[in-house]
Amino acid sequence: MGAEADDRTPVLVGVGQSSDRIDDPGYRRLSAVGLAAEAAHAALADAHADPVALAAALDTVAGVRQFENSTPTAHAPLGRSTNYPRSVAARIGADPARAVLEVAGGQAPQHLLTELAAAIAAGTVAAALVVGSEAISTARHLAGTDDAPDFTETVDGQLDDRGFGLKGLTTRAQLAHGLAGAPPQYALAENARRSRLGRGRGTYATAMGELFAPFTRVAATNRHAAAPTARGAAELATPSGPNRPIADPYTRYLVARDQVNQGAAAVIVSVAQARRLGIAQDRWVYLHGHADLRERDLLDRPDLGVGPASGAAVRHALDVAGIGLDDLSTLDLYSCFPIAVSHVCDQLGLAPDDARGLTLTGGLPFFGGAGNNYSLHAVAETVARARATPGSYGLVGANGGVLSKYSVGIYSTTPTGWRPDRSAEIQAELDAVPAPEQATHADGPATVETWTVLHGKGGDRTGIVVGRDAGGRRFLARTVDGDTETLDLLSGGEPAGAAVFARSFGIGNRVTTTRERMDELAPRRAPGLRGSYEHVRVHRDGHLLEVTIDRPEVRNALTPPANDELDEVFDAFFTDPDLWVAILTGAGDQAFSAGNDLRAAAEGKPMWVPKNGFAGLTGRAGMTKPVIAAVNGFAMGGGCEIAMACHLVVADDTARFALSEVKVGLVAGAGGLVRLPRIVGPTLATEMILTGRRLSAAEARDAGLVNRVVPAGTALDGARELALEILDGSPTSVRTSLQIMTETGGIADTVEAVNHPSPALDELMVSADAIEGVTAFAQKRRPVWRNR
Repeated sequence: MGAEADDRTPVLVGVGQSSDRIDDPGYRRLSAVGLAAEAAHAALADAHADPVALAAALDTVAGVRQFENSTPTAHAPLGRSTNYPRSVAARIGADPARAVLEVAGGQAPQHLLTELAAAIAAGTVAAALVVGSEAISTARHLAGTDDAPDFTETVDGQLDDRGFGLKGLTTRAQLAHGLAGAPPQYALAENARRSRLGRGRGTYATAMGELFAPFTRVAATNRHAAAPTARGAAELATPSGPNRPIADPYTRYLVARDQVNQGAAAVIVSVAQARRLGIAQDRWVYLHGHADLRERDLLDRPDLGVGPASGAAVRHALDVAGIGLDDLSTLDLYSCFPIAVSHVCDQLGLAPDDARGLTLTGGLPFFGGAGNNYSLHAVAETVARARATPGSYGLVGANGGVLSKYSVGIYSTTPTGWRPDRSAEIQAELDAVPAPEQATHADGPATVETWTVLHGKGGDRTGIVVGRDAGGRRFLARTVDGDTETLDLLSGGEPAGAAVFARSFGIGNRVTTTRERMDELAPRRAPGLRGSYEHVRVHRDGHLLEVTIDRPEVRNALTPPANDELDEVFDAFFTDPDLWVAILTGAGDQAFSAGNDLRAAAEGKPMWVPKNGFAGLTGRAGMTKPVIAAVNGFAMGGGCEIAMACHLVVADDTARFALSEVKVGLVAGAGGLVRLPRIVGPTLATEMILTGRRLSAAEARDAGLVNRVVPAGTALDGARELALEILDGSPTSVRTSLQIMTETGGIADTVEAVNHPSPALDELMVSADAIEGVTAFAQKRRPVWRNR
C-alpha cells in the first residue's frame, strides 16, 4: 500500500448539503434535482476555489438513485428527470463526459466514492461529483393539490444507468409472506439477535431506546435534520399515539424516516487537478481505508441476527488504513433500524454508548433517511470534522438492503497514496459459509426461529415467522387470519423455540399454535366436486369428467381464484375412483387459455398459484389418470404450459401455441421452460421460448406437441373421441402405464429403465381388472372394467 501522495492520488475537496423542510418559513418546494443542485453548488463552493472552473473540470457526475426510481413499481407523483445526473450537471454549469446513475441501496454514496477514487488513481477520471437527493416530503405534501409542481425533466445525453440492483434482496416467497418492505425484515433480524443474546422484551426495548437517544440529541442540533427533536430512551421505546407500533419490536421512532427533503454532494479530484484548480491543501481529505462487501441473502444467513459482511467490511477498511478502532475520532454507522448499528458494534466490540458517538448527522430515524443517499450526508459531516481536527480519522459505514451491502470509508487530512483493498478475497470467504437448508412448503410440527408482528394503522395485526421444520429446514410463514392465539404468542413472552404447527397452501405457509388450531382455522379441503363454480364449468359423463375454463371475456386467462377452482376440481378428479379420464378446454372459440391474467396482475391484485401449479396441473405430481387438453384457439403463455402438462392434446385448426412470456417481460416459469424442450426438442423449443414464436395446430402436431388436429370448432368432440378410446381399455392398466412412464422418465439408460422394479406392476398383476381382461379375452366377450 502506498503512503506517498502523487498526482493521481484522489482527494475530496468539497462537500455540501441542502434541505427544504415543509414546515420552515422559507420552504421553497424544491425538486430532487433542485435539492441536489443546491448541495452541488455548496460542494463546489466548499473547495474554496473558482466554482465555475471546478464545475467545468468535472468529467464524471454520478447520481445516487431516488426512491421513486429504485424499484420497478416505484412512482414519481410529481414527475422526475429522465437523466438525473445530467439535470444536476446542467444546473451547476457542468458538461461531464460521463453520467452514472447508481443502483439502489444505502451503500451507494460510499461505494461510488470508492469506485471513483480508484478510477482517479488509475488515471481514467480526473474530477467527479457524487450527488444525491430526495424530495419525498414535498411529493407527499403537494401531490394531488391544485398547485402541485411538475418536476418532470426530459434530458438527453449519455447515461450509465446501472439498474435497480435488487438481485438477491427479495424473493417470491418473501413477497408472498409479507416481507415486501424493510421494517418486517429488519424486525426478524432484530428479534433473532435478541433471542441469541437472551434478553427479555422490556430489557431489549430499553436498550434500543438507549442506543438511539444520543442520536436524537445530535439531530436536534443539525440544521438539515428532518426531525430535530431530542427524545429520551423511554420515549423512543414505549408505544404511544405518535409512536405507534410498526413491526415488533419497532415503534415509529425507531425506524428510518423517509419523509425528507434533503440533498448532499461531494467533489473528488486527483491531486494534479486540485493543484491545477488552485484548491488549497487544507481542503484536501484523503480516503485512507475502504471496503465493499455483500451479505448472504436473508434466509441463507446461518444467524439471522447478524451480518458478518458488515463487520468484515469495517475491519478490512481499518486494515487498509493501517489503523485500529481506537484511532478513530468520529464514526457514523448506518442507522435505519437499531440492529443496523448494534450488530456492527457486536462484531467490533464497540460499546453502544461509546464516548465518540455513533452518528454525526443524527441518524436515519431523526436526521432523516434520505432515500439511498443518507451516507453522503455522513461523508459531508465526516469531511468537516476531519478538516476541523487535522490528522484525525473518521469512519462512515453505509448499509444497503437488509444488512445486505456494506460500504466503508475512512477519511483523514493526513496525506496518503491510493490504497487498494482485498474485498474480493474476503467476499469469497464469506460466500463459502454453508447456508441452512430451506423448505418452500412447510407441513407439520415446527419451532419458531424468529418472528415479527406487523401492525396496521387500523389496529390489524399479522404475524410473520421464520421457523424450522422437524428436519431442521428453515421456512417462512404467516399467521392465519383471525388467529389471535398465535399473534398473542408472538406478541408476548419468548416465542423463540416455541412449538408451532405449519401447513402449506398455494398462497404460502401458515402457522398456528397446534394442529387442532390449524384444522379449525385453515382446514384442508376434502376432495370433491361442487355443484357450481364461479370460474369453471364441470360436466360429469360416466367415467369422463369435462372441465371448461369459463372466462371467455378475457380469453380464459386465469386469476388466483380461477386457479384455485381448477386445483380443487382436479383434486376431486384424481381421488375419485369412478372418474377415469378428464378433458380440459376453454369456453368460447377464441382461446383455450391466454395464461395468466396480466391485467389483474397489473392492477396490483394479489397473485398466487396453487401448490399443484397453474390450473392445478403444471406442478402436480402423481398424475396417473389421463387428462386431455381440447385446445380451441389460442394456447398462449400459461395456457400453452397447461396444455403441455396434460397427457394428450387435441387441437382444432384454429389453435395456436406459444410461450409468449418474453413479450411481456416474464418467463414460462410454470413448466414451459422444462416441458417444451423435452416435447419438441431443444432446437425448436429454444426458438419458441426466446422469440415467442407461435405454432399452428399442424406445426404443433408435427413437432410432437399435439396428438390430433381436428376441424375448427370440434376440439371438444375430438377430445371426447380420444377419451372414449382410452375408456375402452382397462383404467387400472392406463393408470399403471402412466405411473411407470413417470417413474422411468428420468432414467437415461434404456435397459436400466426397462428393468426398473415398479411396485405398480406388481399391483397390476393381482388386480381385478387384469384378471377380468384375460378372462374376457378367453371368453371372447367385452371386459367389464371396475378400476380395481
